[in-house]
Amino acid sequence: MRIGIPRELKSQEGRVGLIPAACVGLVRDGHEVWLERGAGEQSGYDDQQYRDIGAHIAADADELYRRGEMIVKVKEPIDADLARLRREHLLFCYLHLAALPDLTRRLCDIGLTAVAFETVEDRLGRLPLLAPMSDIAGRLSMQYAATLLHQPQGGKGILLGGVPAAKRGRVVVLGGGVAGGNAALVAAALGAEVTVFDTDRDKLVMARALGANVTGLYPHLSDVADAVRQADIAIGAVLVTGARAPHVITAEMVRTMQRGSVIVDISVDQGGCVETTKPTTYDAPTYVWEGVTHFAVTNMPGAVPRTSSQALSAAIAPYASRLAESGWRDDAGLARGINIDAGKVVHPALMS
Repeated sequence: MRIGIPRELKSQEGRVGLIPAACVGLVRDGHEVWLERGAGEQSGYDDQQYRDIGAHIAADADELYRRGEMIVKVKEPIDADLARLRREHLLFCYLHLAALPDLTRRLCDIGLTAVAFETVEDRLGRLPLLAPMSDIAGRLSMQYAATLLHQPQGGKGILLGGVPAAKRGRVVVLGGGVAGGNAALVAAALGAEVTVFDTDRDKLVMARALGANVTGLYPHLSDVADAVRQADIAIGAVLVTGARAPHVITAEMVRTMQRGSVIVDISVDQGGCVETTKPTTYDAPTYVWEGVTHFAVTNMPGAVPRTSSQALSAAIAPYASRLAESGWRDDAGLARGINIDAGKVVHPALMS
């Protein structure tokens, strides 16, 4: 099979679908790997590094999409990508279609088959291709939020971990999964008072194990409302596989927060779990609503493309190898990753 890796076109997106080391197995197995010229540069990989492992370099996007049969990219296609995609393509990338009905319609109109990273499952029902970017997004959420509390950024003027004779900051994390767990890990390490809400007791146990400054609670509405009202930082990390995220933090809860508080909604790709969330980019990453700073960048891991590309490639390379072979639909985990099949929506979360 001919595998095409295009340059990412989303604003401030420097990741690449597969780094050179992740292409070695594909080339060894007899597949042709094509990279759009310069597609790996922002992740620290030049064209020659791809040539050295046997990949081909396409002069531009038109050639890349013309030669490619399977298109492996990172973020969902935008207009310029959509203009080049064909019915014959197998698209393998993050899609988050529950929050993007127009993109869903356009992909269906093209008639292609699309397998979404975020809905591929392993034998235990976990999401192995979403996890590495959730790791990074969770950690980045706290790095950004901590600086947004600084007064020059419009924050409350709080050092999150405090110091002797000064109070610690308070962090609330909605969702104790991979993203939320990593956010809580960083917040706890910085010395904040952290509260993690989740319906899964095992996740609450893991949260408490992060330190004596971390509390794990079931998300009773009154408890969530009280915690958000007192929070300096609220992190939204709620995930329902393939579906639009529910609003766990309401607009009324946001109104009760002190001015200069911060919300980071990691769930923004799936529509956001905060009612006041609206998608942003790194060109203008924040906005203020009722005195509360919101950070809702839809490609958070794109800020660290080298780290992100390495972690993502390690996860997706084995799955790309399976997709490149006949009979891949017999793999139950990959089959669950199919969002659109020959122009028809097939994932249950998108059909409800």
